Amino acid sequence: MRTRYQVHDSQHSHFVTSTTVQWLPAFATSATCDILVEALAWYQANKGLKIHGWVILDNHFHAILQHEDLPRIMADLKKYTARKLLAQLQETGKEWLLNQFSFYRLKHKAESEYQVWQEGYHPQRIGSDEMMRQKLEYMHLNPVRRGLVAEREHWRYSSAHVWLPGVVPALRCDPWC
Repeated sequence: MRTRYQVHDSQHSHFVTSTTVQWLPAFATSATCDILVEALAWYQANKGLKIHGWVILDNHFHAILQHEDLPRIMADLKKYTARKLLAQLQETGKEWLLNQFSFYRLKHKAESEYQVWQEGYHPQRIGSDEMMRQKLEYMHLNPVRRGLVAEREHWRYSSAHVWLPGVVPALRCDPWC
């Protein structure tokens, strides 16, 4: 793993990206997106995860997170969401997607029949207000650039709407200090 993709300073927030194997559309429904939102909310409420911003798209998510043991949190989050997602896909009969997760599983992942997430999460340390603004802008505009919505705050699975007056978000974001 390259040095720039490691957490060296747990006192700072990090921009993270996690992608499904082969960019498969695992988060194409509200039910599957809710799995990730509920997991982030649980880690925030129960493990002290600070969430400054986030967005979920069909095959990846971005977030700006801070925790004293971010690598452990990310590993646990990905393991938990993979298990819940696979159960949801089995329940809804999405055999084609399950078959893809099985086919693209890396051979050394012998503990599971499936692999949902690519390895790693590419943490990038947020070292300034300018970098925080740039990363928030980048992730919140992701659904707009993909043509999914006209305005960033219209994307349901994003913290972009947090910045609108009078809106109570589903997942609370911590202010940037």
